[in-house]
Amino acid sequence: MKTLTSGEIASYCDVNLRTVIRWIESGKLKGFKLPGRGNNRVLVEDFVAFLERHDMPIPDSLKGIATPSILIVDDEMPVAKSIQRVARRAGYESYIATGGFQAGIMLSQYEPKVMTLDLSMPGMDGYSVIEFTRDKSKYKDLKIVVISALDEISLERALEIGADATLQKPFSNHDLTMVLEQFMSM
Repeated sequence: MKTLTSGEIASYCDVNLRTVIRWIESGKLKGFKLPGRGNNRVLVEDFVAFLERHDMPIPDSLKGIATPSILIVDDEMPVAKSIQRVARRAGYESYIATGGFQAGIMLSQYEPKVMTLDLSMPGMDGYSVIEFTRDKSKYKDLKIVVISALDEISLERALEIGADATLQKPFSNHDLTMVLEQFMSM
């Protein structure tokens, strides 16, 4: 449970500390008081919801924490869209990258909790994407789910170099949902 102080919120919003306290006291911003001195704390999720309600920008440092998301990496758009439908039905926000290079940019932009990954893509293939992410310490908690039509040996290789799970194409929506729920709840 990640919380923010009134001072941190004031800094993010570039407002006076007293303004944040008024937001909390009026109920506009959901918060709670700590026992003892009565300092205010706000859950990151509640702060992000407040920002969204008031059309205020969400600080980059809070994007990944507040709304865990899924990055779908597949060069076949119909497959990517079907994975996205499963993710949305399960209640998760998702983004689609159609290649390895675009995936690298979007990893840094959205900081997803889970990445689904096809192994066969033009340019930077899925193996290269796994190696790239596993070489970067900032992605150490990223869960990688390989979804590929390649054979068992190829899927085993993906696990050996750093994937967390594999699914064979065509996949069942139930199996994908179970894997996503397992990793998103970690």
